[in-house]
Formats: sequence, structure tokens, C-alpha cells
Amino acid sequence: MSFLKRTVPMIIAFIMGILMVFQYYVPHEASQNLLKVVTRWGMIISGFAMFIGAYSLFHLHWNKIKLKVSGWGYSVFVFFGAGITIIFGLYNGGEFFWNDKQVGTMFDWLFDYVQVPAGATIFSILAFFMASAAYRTFRARNKEATILLISAIIVMLGRVPIGTMISQYIPIAADWIMSVPNLAAKRAILIGVSIGVIATSIKIIFGIERAYLGGGD
Repeated sequence: MSFLKRTVPMIIAFIMGILMVFQYYVPHEASQNLLKVVTRWGMIISGFAMFIGAYSLFHLHWNKIKLKVSGWGYSVFVFFGAGITIIFGLYNGGEFFWNDKQVGTMFDWLFDYVQVPAGATIFSILAFFMASAAYRTFRARNKEATILLISAIIVMLGRVPIGTMISQYIPIAADWIMSVPNLAAKRAILIGVSIGVIATSIKIIFGIERAYLGGGD
């Protein structure tokens, strides 16, 4: 059983990892056909993964409702929202049963008048958490924090009309901060992330990293 659960997945990961690395650098017709086949299988596996994820989500919230744990009422809305979305999605081309002059489909209505306002509400609440975090972070405790505080103030003032009213150089300074130091730091982070992805991929291909198998080594 250990052979099927651990050794076989590691062999598949090694073979497919090596094949896809060479495929990227070999512009042959067979290489492109391999990419199409692997992409198609990736879409199929993603569909199964989505089904498993949906089952796990509903199973989790069903247990919360059944056991009446704290906040179980929110789990009811998960089932209610999923059911309404599925019904509207299947009946997407139909007319509105409450307003025959409504523009678009019922699924569009659900997105425009439920999803968008709910998302705006969440992001509005998130803005207060961001302001609180910024207040705790941007304290001039040392030289680096002072530079971060001054840069943040300049960038924020450069993005609003009051910055231009104070000085015409504030928007210019804000653009320079975003285009030079910020861009340099962003590229350094991207390079670091890319190196990390490459290192993790090599560890997975050669069986050093086995977290995707579940359990310990």
C-alpha cells in the first residue's frame, strides 16, 4: 500500500517533471503535442479537484449545522447561496420571473446586485483593518521605519488632489518612489520568489519535498 500511495506518485512526479522541463526548451511538434495532452489532463484533474473541494466545503458546513457549533447560522447561508447560484446558472438564459424588462440574465443580476455589493462591503471593512495595521506599522521607531513612514505619506499625498495643493513636487516625488525604489524592491521580491519556486520544483521532482503526498516524510 505504501508503494501505491507514496512511491508511485513520486515516480509520476519525477517523470512528468523531467518531461515538462525538456518540453519547454524543445520546439518540436511532438513536444507541443505533449504539452496539449498534459494541459488537457490538467483541466480534467482540476475539475475533479474542484468537485472534491466543493464536497469538502459542504461537508464541513453540514457538520457545523448538525452539531450546532458557534456560528453555524453562517453555514446555512453557504448552502442557500450555493443553491441559488446553481439554479440561476442553470436557468441563465431564461427570462426574469419578477421583472421581464430586466437587462441581462438572472446570473448577471445575481453578480451585479449580490456579489459586487458584498465584495464592496468586505473591502470597505478591510480598509479599516489596513488603516489600523498602517498605524501600528508606520511608527518612527528607527531609521528604516522613519523612511517608510515618510515615503508612505508622500505617496498617499501624491495620489490625492490635496498633495498638488500643498506642493507641485509631491506628485513627482510620489511617482519617483513608485517607479524607482518600489519597482526595484518588487523585482527583487519576484526574483526571490522565482528562485524559491525553482528550488521547490527541483525538490519535488527528485523526491526531497514530499508534503504533497500528505503526512510526514
